[in-house]
Amino acid sequence: MDVHHVNEFDEKDDQKVTQIIGATRKKVMQRGHLNEPQDDWIAEEVPVALVYNGISHVVMMASPKELDAFALGFSLSEGIIESVADIYGIDVSSNCNGIEVNIELSARRFAGLKERRRAMAGRTGCGVCGIEQLGDLFRPLAPLPFTQTFDLSNLDSALHQLKSVQTIGQLTGCTHAAAWITPEGTLPGGCEDVGRHVALDKMLGLRAKRPDWHTGAALVSSRASYEMVQKAAMCGVEILFAVSAATQLAVDVAEKCNLTLVGFSKPGRATVYTHPQRLKG
Repeated sequence: MDVHHVNEFDEKDDQKVTQIIGATRKKVMQRGHLNEPQDDWIAEEVPVALVYNGISHVVMMASPKELDAFALGFSLSEGIIESVADIYGIDVSSNCNGIEVNIELSARRFAGLKERRRAMAGRTGCGVCGIEQLGDLFRPLAPLPFTQTFDLSNLDSALHQLKSVQTIGQLTGCTHAAAWITPEGTLPGGCEDVGRHVALDKMLGLRAKRPDWHTGAALVSSRASYEMVQKAAMCGVEILFAVSAATQLAVDVAEKCNLTLVGFSKPGRATVYTHPQRLKG
């Protein structure tokens, strides 16, 4: 993104605003003009600890916005909860080291989380969340039903709307986006974050509270890794569009769980990796 971009904040605040949620204004220098500092927006990245019933479970680097949605989406996509009703409350608080998101789980789901943590304790190996063997990497995924369809002629319209959920991205050029798109190609909403997985979790969290977002497909601005496919499938998403490529492991997981995976989703283009029967055009 060009450092000389003009945005609504520049026009309205007349250089008075130095920070918005997720971005901070800083002095930068450009090649050829190293003695001429200029204002620009820099995306924030902060440690966010997800704490369940007083026990810290994970710390993620994320944008400091929409953290309630992140907590809900992460809990769903990681199988910590089965539904929104399993969470009794979410409280977000800042401290000197970052941000804590305190999540109050039902007793049943918290017991399951503690058992899961005990099973992981002491493991060493590949370095992916303490998992020891490749076979342990995948959570059991129930096969998805075939209830959704999407006409690829409507994809271009959705792609053109993707920037509408990237307020910080338009300022900084530094965020990924995840959005929900309807079968007609409209984009009712989505989320952004400096992390692509976090952006997807945030969107899945929003979707869990929006019954009208259950018809359609997910669209992410990044590549599609196996984690993205797993997270989408865990939340019942049947169709996942990625702007960039998919990995072989992502394709394998999508094939097994009946998810329709599409990469290189760009105007006039789409590469369908799995289960094309949900698609038209």
